Amino acid sequence: MELTGAPLAVNRLHFPVTALGPGRRLGVWTQGCSVRCAGCLALDTWEPQGGVSLPVEEFRALWRRALEQGADGLTVSGGEPGDQPEALTALLRAAREEAAGRAVDLLVYTGHPLDELSRRAPELIEDGLADAVISEPFRADAPTTLIWRGSANQTVTPLTPLGHERYGPHLDHRPERAPMQLLATDHDAWLIGVPRQGELAALQQALRTAGFRHGQVSWRPGRRRDPAATEPAAPAGATRKETDR
Repeated sequence: MELTGAPLAVNRLHFPVTALGPGRRLGVWTQGCSVRCAGCLALDTWEPQGGVSLPVEEFRALWRRALEQGADGLTVSGGEPGDQPEALTALLRAAREEAAGRAVDLLVYTGHPLDELSRRAPELIEDGLADAVISEPFRADAPTTLIWRGSANQTVTPLTPLGHERYGPHLDHRPERAPMQLLATDHDAWLIGVPRQGELAALQQALRTAGFRHGQVSWRPGRRRDPAATEPAAPAGATRKETDR
């Protein structure tokens, strides 16, 4: 059965993501955020009109390719995925269908409380369409060393047997270093993950020491998508730094 639905407005997609959930994952960052946490690392994802449209069938093709390459899961971050409940639900249904018979998990980040996400997209919680949800708004005044979380108030909630298997051992896990990925192109650098307090300043210093000069970054006002760009702009759950040498 072919499942279709409203297209999701997205900021960026990437595979493999290894810093936002266990294993190698397809990362989808949505565009548009009504939560707008103070201290957000990806201000460019706030405006709903800043992204590009991802139809369900186009997502299917990308997800199939990731599965063929050994993806362990899907992570949907933002922006705020809960601001697009119909499109988010359609995307996760398609992900479930394509991954039938495979042990891959579906993780959703949200700045909303869990009960609010359940009200907006009940299938995610009540029917276990998502295997796990990381919820609550980011609070800059509550730093944490808990894995995959930006502040101490954020919670990981497993929802399915696979979710408990994959995320249960990590509920209180505090790694020595936060898992991060650095991706570089000829024009910019992307930092995927949830950096700890002070790590972005350390990154900027390291880049300066290496001879890079940085331009606009995604965690300060003024970052907007270039209409001429061929890809969406910077994601939440990741940070972007334009560089030249």
